[in-house]
Amino acid sequence: MANPPPATGARLMLVFTVTPALDPRMVEAAVRAGDVACVVLRTPAGEKLDAARLAEIAGAAQRHDAAVLLEGSEGLVASAGLDGVHVAAGPALDSALRLLKPAAIVGAAGLATRHEAMIAGESGADYVAFGALAPEPGEFFRVRDLVEWWAELFEVPCVGVASSLDEVTALAEAGADFIALSETLLASAGEAPKVVAAAQARLVSGDDAQ
Repeated sequence: MANPPPATGARLMLVFTVTPALDPRMVEAAVRAGDVACVVLRTPAGEKLDAARLAEIAGAAQRHDAAVLLEGSEGLVASAGLDGVHVAAGPALDSALRLLKPAAIVGAAGLATRHEAMIAGESGADYVAFGALAPEPGEFFRVRDLVEWWAELFEVPCVGVASSLDEVTALAEAGADFIALSETLLASAGEAPKVVAAAQARLVSGDDAQ
């Protein structure tokens, strides 16, 4: 990676929706702009994904040692050469764990309460994620509190979703192992690589510059 490991220990995750406009070259540039551990690909509502298209996007990130996960269904993981799934806790998580582990990564998402998080952590998930990939206004304070609580008590890595650079800083201070940059945040400066670089600067130096 071009940047040194973050002083907080947190690494970045990037969230993108697979649309015709999503350019693999932009995904690759964004991954190269910081210490990116993972890319989560989302499916547009009501649309089906093509394995070849997924493989093209995934390859752009995987060339730089970033894992690529698909939100939701595990059906395309093998055919598209993905590394795993980011899936809602409950029956979908149970199914993904049964079908994909130990060969692939299975992350538990959609965790609204401490009880749900503990069940997911005990299930064998590789991480627990707090916050929707498309965050709702006012959600962050609950997310930060859950991250802080989890980080103090459990070994399973946790993810917090950020929709601003200030939230990146706050989640790092709360002890998040991974900070997912929402798609809204990645588009906020017009170019995702610039946002990734700015988020990385927050992790490395605590710089508050926008």
